[in-house]
Amino acid sequence: MEKNIVRHTYGVNRNDRQTGNGHRSMLIFFTGLSGSGKSTIANALEEKLHTNGIKTFALDGDNIRHGINKDLSFSPEDRSENNRRIGEIAKLFVDAGVVVLAAFVAPYKKDRDLIKDTVGSENYVEVFVNTSLEVCEQRDVKGLYAKARKGEIKNMTGISSPYEAPENPNAEVTHENSIEESVEIIYHKIENHLRLKK
Repeated sequence: MEKNIVRHTYGVNRNDRQTGNGHRSMLIFFTGLSGSGKSTIANALEEKLHTNGIKTFALDGDNIRHGINKDLSFSPEDRSENNRRIGEIAKLFVDAGVVVLAAFVAPYKKDRDLIKDTVGSENYVEVFVNTSLEVCEQRDVKGLYAKARKGEIKNMTGISSPYEAPENPNAEVTHENSIEESVEIIYHKIENHLRLKK
């Protein structure tokens, strides 16, 4: 079947779309434990970017699992497939000239590396929302940790499933940073990257 698949090249490319939008595209990938604040910070950063005229789109773990990835479980294999699909979706948006903000637990380094390779390392910004397990459990915004402690949820990252923290993220924020501080830290890291090359 693969022998019959030929990639078609169109006349309008990523550079054309970026020029039309007035900025470069990229994937800003937020990773951290459930309840760390990934989606909240991604949302606040998107609002700042939108206000500044940047074309954006947000991808969120729960939202994706309501749609294109609703057939996947939380087994290690399905988590990896979940992230592989996210990488491919993000690549489409980056090719469209858009800044993608993706908030996913993505607990395995190999899966984050695959996403980075998929979109291209020059288009990938990794943000580690380094909120401790203790704080995430205190928040427990979805009630998942309580269920995991009772054995009602299997493969819960941080409880019964590992989280491999990024070793060299492009930006790192913690629960000690306010949302506003977190946004400024990340924005400072991407500001130059947004500018079109002359």
